[in-house]
Amino acid sequence: MLLQKEFPLLKSYVLPSYNIKYPKKGKNLKFKLFLSVPSIILAVIKEKKFVTQIAEKENLAGIISDNRFGALSRKVPSVYITHQLNVLSGKTTFLTSKIHQKIIEKFDECWVPDVENEPNFSEMLGHINKAKFKVNYLGILSRFKKQYTAIKYDLLVLLSGPEPQRTLLENKLLIELKGFNGEILFVRGVLSNKTNITAATNFKIIDFLASTDLEIAINQSEIVLARSGYSTIMDLAVLGKKAFFIPTPGQFEQEYLAEILSEKLIAPFATQQNFKATDLDILTNFSGFKVNKADFNLDYFSLFKRK
Repeated sequence: MLLQKEFPLLKSYVLPSYNIKYPKKGKNLKFKLFLSVPSIILAVIKEKKFVTQIAEKENLAGIISDNRFGALSRKVPSVYITHQLNVLSGKTTFLTSKIHQKIIEKFDECWVPDVENEPNFSEMLGHINKAKFKVNYLGILSRFKKQYTAIKYDLLVLLSGPEPQRTLLENKLLIELKGFNGEILFVRGVLSNKTNITAATNFKIIDFLASTDLEIAINQSEIVLARSGYSTIMDLAVLGKKAFFIPTPGQFEQEYLAEILSEKLIAPFATQQNFKATDLDILTNFSGFKVNKADFNLDYFSLFKRK
């Protein structure tokens, strides 16, 4: 739905859902994902068949799969794009990483949205030794551009991610930020137009912002409070913003990214359970993101040239 909303003039197909359900308690996430394995395998089988049909029907020159395991075809070049060459899962990280790498081996290339050398943002997630597949580093990717504009909002809250964690964080922030001294733009991250939330007068609550409006909103905000998802991090790095992160409970990747950014004194973080509005005061001790250039090498698309 999001891509259809952003690109209404492009033809789209809906792939089979992996039907992954997230628990209310983050500590149960790994178990919940384990129970989802059979449905994921079935969805991947259906997905691969469906994508092969699309490739033939549309006479595709190539396929770029954004972490979709079955979105590939033997008849056209197929690329897998991910920042997780290693998949963190606690004590089972070695196993989950090896399984993911085996999946990536089925593709012609793997594209990683990061830089190959230090400093980089994905750290051990996007960098491994002696990969058995071809890896190309794309650089920092973002749909946004830095704008030097007047600050309109003291705090921008960007909610995203799976339910029920999105709603749990929303409810907590609406309570915790009641006494915040400044203007807040609160973007709920839901594709609807039925906001019915009572909040303080310094809150402006919006269900959803399209890319152009979101770019303006981030540029006009002093501080961004968001999940520590990798796409969000890249966007904030390109825009050079100060940020505070609250990782999704149980998502080892987001917890890891939040920790390394905190260690580098770029952005602090707090757990969802323990976050307090006063935690934002610590931002004075962090540098925020320096403006990074989004620079994609178009030469990589030569893989898709028709022969």
